[in-house]
Amino acid sequence: MKQNNEPFDSNISRLVKLAGDSERPSEAFTEKLIGEVLGAEKTAELQPEMERKYPMKANWIYRISTAACVLLMAGLIGLFMMPSLSKSKRVSAYKNSLPTYYDQRHVYTEVTPSESIPRSAPVTPYFDEIRYPSNWKEIVANSKANVLTPAHGGTTPPNSEPFDAMFFKNYGVNPFVDTDDDRFSTFATDVDTGSFTLCRSYLDRGVLPPRDAVRVEEFVNYFKYDYPAPRNDVFAVYADAAPWKFAPDRPNTYLMRIGLKAFELSDADRKPAVLTFVIDVSGSMAAENRLELVKQSLRLLVDHLQPDDRIGIAVYGTNGRKVLDHTGVSNKGRILNAINALSTNGSTNAEQGIRIGYEMARQAFRPGWINRVILCSDGVANVGQTGPDEIFKLIKSKVDEGITLSAMGFGMGNYNDVLLEQLGDKGNGHYAYIDTLDEARRIFCGNLTQMLQVVARDVKLQVEFNPGAVRSYRLIGYENRDVPDAKFRDDKQDGGEVGPGHSVTAMYELKLWNNEPARNLATVFVRYKDPDSLAPTEFNGLITAGCIHPVIEETTNDFLLAATVTEFAEILRQSYWARGAMLDDVGRKTTILMSRMPGNNDIVQLDTLVRTSRDLMHLKKDNAEPDSGLHDHPVIMNEDGIIR
Repeated sequence: MKQNNEPFDSNISRLVKLAGDSERPSEAFTEKLIGEVLGAEKTAELQPEMERKYPMKANWIYRISTAACVLLMAGLIGLFMMPSLSKSKRVSAYKNSLPTYYDQRHVYTEVTPSESIPRSAPVTPYFDEIRYPSNWKEIVANSKANVLTPAHGGTTPPNSEPFDAMFFKNYGVNPFVDTDDDRFSTFATDVDTGSFTLCRSYLDRGVLPPRDAVRVEEFVNYFKYDYPAPRNDVFAVYADAAPWKFAPDRPNTYLMRIGLKAFELSDADRKPAVLTFVIDVSGSMAAENRLELVKQSLRLLVDHLQPDDRIGIAVYGTNGRKVLDHTGVSNKGRILNAINALSTNGSTNAEQGIRIGYEMARQAFRPGWINRVILCSDGVANVGQTGPDEIFKLIKSKVDEGITLSAMGFGMGNYNDVLLEQLGDKGNGHYAYIDTLDEARRIFCGNLTQMLQVVARDVKLQVEFNPGAVRSYRLIGYENRDVPDAKFRDDKQDGGEVGPGHSVTAMYELKLWNNEPARNLATVFVRYKDPDSLAPTEFNGLITAGCIHPVIEETTNDFLLAATVTEFAEILRQSYWARGAMLDDVGRKTTILMSRMPGNNDIVQLDTLVRTSRDLMHLKKDNAEPDSGLHDHPVIMNEDGIIR
């Protein structure tokens, strides 16, 4: 653009912004417009000369050129204003069409007449199918108090997503592998639960989670299974299997569960801990009272620590800084005052905050103690090094020195699952997502010793299938925890960390030869390091055909629960291997589990999430294109036309 034309460029951009469009016009468009306006100006400059030679013609040309300029500018304003006016008209018409109220995110449907709390559903144009609960005013008030402002500005998230800055990574789906080609399956253990609670938060808001947010192993490992703990060894291994008719087009398949259980340790026998909290206090942590939930969670934790434990606090917004030197829990008042004084401001310099936290942990390091950095954040770093690989370089040397890291995720709307999940894995800690105070209580109160202390490092499993019994297999989940078979006994290869009383569950789908398995199905190898000496240990166990139950519904409650959660997660992530599977079948299994295990809140929660997902998939399918790939779930309604 030429320098003497800059005022025109500025004015055009101002018109565009006034029209509600944040984008600048293209340079070609601006050049063309300026050319036309300058052409009109040049004609106007010749007007005195033309008046002298051709008085009548000059006056006519002057008036025409002036009118053309006015029409051109009016047309430009209209060009940019019309989409915004049209959108405003549509929004206004949409608001007026609702029978009761309008909310930016959701309208609420009552799933069954007996429910006291209605389930939410995405906004849908089919207003005649929506039913409003009797307490809708209270629900709207609570909903509007938590309306999320798009992290990137504006009023509507891009790409038709419910939230505009949620970062996930697609790790693919494990394929079936013929045992003739490769009879070994090798992976690192994982005790993370963040994927399940994050997806639960989506469903609680009436939105189906993105498929990339679903990691099957984290769904399965969220639930507790009654594996007996070993008394004299670090681990015990369990296995069972049953025929599995999850997908109608795969006959002769079996579901096999492998469980690894660590020895248990009482809270009184736990090692003392030096904990360094690195807390995100950037502006984004003000949304939904995220920082307030962090503070409530830390207060719960302080109440359940031992007197010898020590806590230090670092925070980061635009810059990182130390807030509290490591202080003994016996001085609880000082720690709580530091927690209560935290407030939000600035951008998000996670790199600097983690660097300061690790330096504090290094200075306070005590050999033989638990030395742990605990990051509390929404994970959306936007200052300094912002990716997981770059930030991990800061913590690798500290991990080798015995300082581990756990990542605790908070927030919805702008949240980086990729960064936090990888930091938890690479930091030799774990990753959890905290969406409610109850979840914080579950982690920091009920499972505190498991969360803090480690009884085995770099734990890896390798399953060697018998080609004479097993035709092919697929590991369900653990896609981002894959270990090359040749690296199983390489003690430099990263594995998973397991705490006392922790259980790790892995699910396999098997195809057997001629539906008559040989006596031995597989051998399981487990390799791990001592948490203090780092000396490696390996042991193995044999899986025989005697572990196969004849019917999946007649298996143990634990196996049926693991199978049900696996099916639920496979459908939610739209796995290729879940084609034809229906959530109605999963719901029937949750009904059986609730009858067998009355009063189990985890089972009740699972049943609610399954039925919520089914209803949301019905609504999404109604609004989808014909070839959207959504699973075919029959819509079930009661006599009033309400989805149940």
